[in-house]
Amino acid sequence: MRRHLLAVRLATLLALRLALLLAPLLTLSACSADPADDAGRAGARAPESSTPAGTSGSPEQPAPAVARARVDGVVAGDLVAPWGMTFLPDGSALVSERDSERIVRVSTDGTVSPVGRVRGVDGSGEGGLLGLALSPAYDEDSALFAYYTAGPENVVARMTYDGEGLSDQRTVFDGIPAGPIHNGGRIAFGPDGFLYVGTGEAGQTELAQDRNSLGGKILRITADGEPAPDNPFDGSPVYSLGHRNVQGLAWDERGQLWAAEFGQNTWDELNRIEAGANYGWPEVEGRAGEDDYVDPVRQWSTEKASPSGIAVAGDSVFMAGLRGERLWQIPIPGGQARKPRPLLAGEYGRLRAATTAPDGSLWVMTNNRDGRGSPRSGDDKVLRLTLSAR
Repeated sequence: MRRHLLAVRLATLLALRLALLLAPLLTLSACSADPADDAGRAGARAPESSTPAGTSGSPEQPAPAVARARVDGVVAGDLVAPWGMTFLPDGSALVSERDSERIVRVSTDGTVSPVGRVRGVDGSGEGGLLGLALSPAYDEDSALFAYYTAGPENVVARMTYDGEGLSDQRTVFDGIPAGPIHNGGRIAFGPDGFLYVGTGEAGQTELAQDRNSLGGKILRITADGEPAPDNPFDGSPVYSLGHRNVQGLAWDERGQLWAAEFGQNTWDELNRIEAGANYGWPEVEGRAGEDDYVDPVRQWSTEKASPSGIAVAGDSVFMAGLRGERLWQIPIPGGQARKPRPLLAGEYGRLRAATTAPDGSLWVMTNNRDGRGSPRSGDDKVLRLTLSAR
């Protein structure tokens, strides 16, 4: 009997000691994971808005030393639903207005000057005059590229901007599906000199997995509209597939392409893009851990993001949020996406685009006059943010 009691006491003592040893480890494990790090799948989502869910991420690593962004002020105001922005060599920007078909020039001193209208634009639904991209050889060819909706399709046009006005407009790429929703629209020249085009599946989800369709893709073409010669699928402009609605494209200093994408009801995404990769839509939304598809490196509940344009500066991706009404800063040291940091939350309303200026600052556009926002005095605005050491 005495031996039995001794054995029970010894077992109890060992259990207590084990519990004391494990408690800190269990606490550390619980604290180290992002509390909203749970990927999901979902049903239907309204255009550029959605039902709430949690925020996103993967298990966190130690916070890197990243730059802080602060608003220097408003560069310009009274724009009408601005959508795309590209910088001229002198530091001024060309800005597209989605519904007016206009392109305006925004100078560093805040002067806004119309430079012309793009012909053939259909501004119904989420379509209209969308992305802009300046030719990498602009000093020699004065070429400006625009993505816009033209009836049943979205097209890429090339035109001349001579510093005064637009001329010589011609379509160089067409056949991108258009619809009342999910028209994509961001275009940008990569460090390889090719033009990348983010498209949407126009509300026809099956197009995203169809390699013969241009919908729900990132395309890679020459300045003349031909498929880039070393694309992953022979003779095709398709660079990656399985996208729902790509509206943000940017490269880091390593030449890595990042893309922001509207999810459906549950998860918006930041993706690290690789040639020929399939990002899963409509089979999956957000992180699914399935071998056939590439998971996003970051995901957000749609109420906190609804992302559009992105920019890379200071070793971070800056992602403009529409419904989320904030600018997300995602540090990417070594090409790894770390814990996001929200900036400007609710201060300026819906944010459509973030673009890196030649001087290293960020220009961020509001989008409160697009029919979904609540316009404020002076909207829509272009804000200037500068980066400083942490």
